[in-house]
Amino acid sequence: MAHVAQWKHGEVAEITSLLTHHKIVGIIDIGGIPAPQLQQMRGGIRAKAQIRCAKNTLILKALDEAEKHVKGISALKDEVYGQAAVIATDINPFALFREIKATRKNAPAKGGETAAHDIEVLEGDTPFKPGPIVGELQKVGIPAAISEGKVIIKSDKVLVEAGQKISKDLAQMLSRIDIFPIELGLNLHAVFENGSIYRPDVLDIDMDRFMGQLRTASLTALALSIETGWANTQTIRPLLTKAYRSAYTLAVERNIYTKDTMTPLLAKAHASMLSVSSQVKPVSKEGEKTPTK
Repeated sequence: MAHVAQWKHGEVAEITSLLTHHKIVGIIDIGGIPAPQLQQMRGGIRAKAQIRCAKNTLILKALDEAEKHVKGISALKDEVYGQAAVIATDINPFALFREIKATRKNAPAKGGETAAHDIEVLEGDTPFKPGPIVGELQKVGIPAAISEGKVIIKSDKVLVEAGQKISKDLAQMLSRIDIFPIELGLNLHAVFENGSIYRPDVLDIDMDRFMGQLRTASLTALALSIETGWANTQTIRPLLTKAYRSAYTLAVERNIYTKDTMTPLLAKAHASMLSVSSQVKPVSKEGEKTPTK
């Protein structure tokens, strides 16, 4: 039987403890992130989540050990690929995804990278004065020209399509025109919570839009409940108010005297009296009606 280094046992035990002592655990990709930037990202997220980097084989072993205590967590083994790391937290998966997404920053290309998306230049001015720069831009495929004493880009153009390699010469020129096409940051593979696996396609939502839709749905449901007379903790106050107003209106219409309707009923009677009196012709002192002219 092959000897396993003691430090590996310790590493697996620490990762297992991390996996079993947090409500939310996940697997992230840290590939391609330079060490200084990775440390900065870990520091920025440390208040809300812990990140543990380790070899994939050790993470897989820790997931097997954690399965003995947390049923279903070993499903994360399918997400351990590339340069993986463990992330653990007690905030909900959606909030965790937002924290991870916030670590992403654009960085300059060095050459040799694969473009994650189309890299395009747009028509418009550049900061350059006329000179050799025009030829240098054209050499890497940028449609540069001189116009009115300025170097311009004549038209929009896709320089590198998604999936293609970025050449070193183009990478240098992109940096000179302030195009930073490489996105550095943590990438979430999947999150485990209470026996369920959540991936980015589920967690990546527009929170402002979602909350707006939730508020609209809540108000619509409240209005419908009040309209149909469905009593619950949210509708009982407006339903009582609605019932009071209906009873009050009916009591005034039917001349039902209560302490609340007395004032409007007296006002109603007074108004009726004035209406009737305005229709009666004045009477003379002798008791006869005043003749009309």
